[in-house]
Amino acid sequence: MVLREDRRGRSVEATSWIDGEIAACQFADVRLGKRLHCLLEQISDAVGESVPMACQDWANTKAAYRFFSNERVNEADILAGHFQATKDRFIATQGPILVLHDTTEFSFRRESPDKIGITCRITGVRDKEGRLRLHTVCGILMHSSLALTTEGLPLGWAAIKFWNRKKFKGTAALKKKINPTRVPIEHKESIRWLQNLRQSTAKLGDPARCVHIGDRESDIYELFCTAKEIGTHFLVRTCVDRLAGDGKHTVATDMAKAEIKGRYRIEVRDANGNPDIADLDIKFERLHLLPPIGKQKQYPPLDLTVVHAKERGKPKKKNRKLIDWKLITDLPVRSLKDAKEKLQWYALRWKIEMFHKVLKSGCKAEESKLRTAERLVNLISVFCIVSWRIFWMTMLNRTTPNAPPSLALTDTEIRLLDHLVSDKSEPKSPKSISHYIIKVARLGGYLARANDPAPGNLVMWRGLSRLSDIEFGARAGSTNCG
Repeated sequence: MVLREDRRGRSVEATSWIDGEIAACQFADVRLGKRLHCLLEQISDAVGESVPMACQDWANTKAAYRFFSNERVNEADILAGHFQATKDRFIATQGPILVLHDTTEFSFRRESPDKIGITCRITGVRDKEGRLRLHTVCGILMHSSLALTTEGLPLGWAAIKFWNRKKFKGTAALKKKINPTRVPIEHKESIRWLQNLRQSTAKLGDPARCVHIGDRESDIYELFCTAKEIGTHFLVRTCVDRLAGDGKHTVATDMAKAEIKGRYRIEVRDANGNPDIADLDIKFERLHLLPPIGKQKQYPPLDLTVVHAKERGKPKKKNRKLIDWKLITDLPVRSLKDAKEKLQWYALRWKIEMFHKVLKSGCKAEESKLRTAERLVNLISVFCIVSWRIFWMTMLNRTTPNAPPSLALTDTEIRLLDHLVSDKSEPKSPKSISHYIIKVARLGGYLARANDPAPGNLVMWRGLSRLSDIEFGARAGSTNCG
């Protein structure tokens, strides 16, 4: 049997994962779909490199720039196939799926930010007179929703929204003119939380299995009502002391009276992403919450559960803040076991921040020189698919270490890894996916010592890029040498 080969001489087997991620894409021209396939292949082979470096020659580089600037291409077209693939993986799993929501900013250096937009204004350097000068930050904002199993395996993106600002006024300046609580949610940027909640739930197709998780920015009463309307669930960190019961007291008053139901030890991350242990005192109560005073005619009261977890003593690590989590959810919490489960789920929220780190540090999205917001958004959408692949392989090693290696690697890649990376000890038979993922990480600089933690995203994207170059060299050598 003769296998069709790609531009680098690899069989189609080597790019089958790309086929799965773009199979449902529908472009105005079939050639655009082929170009997306080529771009995903090129960028995944050279993670962190510039577009010219990834494309290698002028013809492919020019084709890439044309794709990103094509008026018939947008982020929805690029991500449609990945959203469908995420749904397929969602259907193949059982039990609740966590949908993590978060916002990040991509900042760029441009002489004229007009074609990209601004994210904020910050205090910059001092002028000759010693006065602080305001600096406009040029960039794009992205609100993303990541589907994740309760074990921590990322199934893929379920919704992504990009936007920019032509004008920016800080919250403090707005409060001088209007009362933000009286402004309809449809007129605020906060509407993105509701939009992604609806979009991700609709794309996954089973609202009852979804648990949407967000930080304090997602503590929006309209979000709670929207979740109830579409039949899905939420678990968010609350920061608003809402009216409760008959309206004569607040949530904080009720929780102060609640007794500690138990203690729980949980693994968390410090500011550098390093693991740490925290001992928490846990309270939980089912409360009757009232909507904001200015919106009580629009939204109904809700019966929700508040879980309060506060760390005992000071953190051992200086670069980690004391944990004082106040979570709110529509899910039932009837026992200490249920409360611990919800805390474990919320503790997984940092994984979406790791995804954003892969986009910025791994794919180096902020180093792109593309000149318009539309082109940058198309490029970042491609990076989103590549970053998911890297993170998926990293977490596959931790969540399903005994799976067969064919789940993530081709036969050629497996043979090369066996040849290049020697086994430190006698491997089990048959060899698992974990065995080969560690070999990939060792190509990226992972030492694999006895007490080393599992390999992370950095060594994985280095290892995958190096493995791709080795495979290319092996195929070129076999062709030239007969």
